[in-house]
Amino acid sequence: MTARSEPLALLTGARGFTGRYLRAELAQAGHRVLGVVQDGVAAADEITLDLRDRDATLRALAPLAPDVVVHLAGIAQVAHGDAAALYQTNLIATRNLLEALAQCAAPPRAVLLASSGNVYGNLGAEVLDESMAAQPANDYAVSKLAMEHMARLWMPRLPIIIARPFNYTGVGQGEDFLLPKIVGHFRRGARVIELGNTRVARDFSDVREVARCYRALLDAPSAIGQTLNVCSGTLAALDEVLALMRDIAGYAIEVRVNPAFVRGHEVARLRGSNARLRAVLDDAPGSIALRDTLRWMYTAP
Repeated sequence: MTARSEPLALLTGARGFTGRYLRAELAQAGHRVLGVVQDGVAAADEITLDLRDRDATLRALAPLAPDVVVHLAGIAQVAHGDAAALYQTNLIATRNLLEALAQCAAPPRAVLLASSGNVYGNLGAEVLDESMAAQPANDYAVSKLAMEHMARLWMPRLPIIIARPFNYTGVGQGEDFLLPKIVGHFRRGARVIELGNTRVARDFSDVREVARCYRALLDAPSAIGQTLNVCSGTLAALDEVLALMRDIAGYAIEVRVNPAFVRGHEVARLRGSNARLRAVLDDAPGSIALRDTLRWMYTAP
């Protein structure tokens, strides 16, 4: 194919959980995908680059002139204990990326930045939409909201889309996340599981739908300059998840609360509105039921 028929998609966090699914989506849509990885030996379709290093980022990315960019790289754990690392990775590295992209000879036609629905914090509203003032309740959420504000400084020069994904899961997500931990215990036939706050409820999506949504947003001109919740709009309590897994696995697991797993400033209920997203795409995550996602995870090889 020619360069015109096979546009270049730059994908940071390409080896991460979401990155693996989005890489496939972009390739299927006709892009030549160049992954950015922080460590290790780069494959033929990757470059090794620490985005926290401004000078290295400018040298590596400014000559590339990608057609589209998706920035997934970052620290995703809410309970990550190193605040300095959170801000360096989620804020400063993103600024370095945007500065490099702004120096490209030909600007990308779309730059999607992955933020988080966690920025809303404990607002107390039943459904959270993008018009609400964010009240982040932990350093992870603060780092993501700060990234959003910083990115708006670059919007006059770059076609930026800010995605606020709520919780999502699927095959390949590590067990340091709640649903893979629960599914993993059932896959192993464990009779007891230790959890933290069992009263939480979340808006869960399937990673395959999130990846499709991200890819579609790159081709949606009306998404440029917008901040968009990426969510199913459906709330599932932890008890519901455990009941679904009981039905899938055929047995009930004993839940014990471990105080060490209880987070300070825990966001109790996190459910998003995807109305703005549907206005842009006429689609949103939610067509794959949580039961089907959990069954996929439970039966995966």
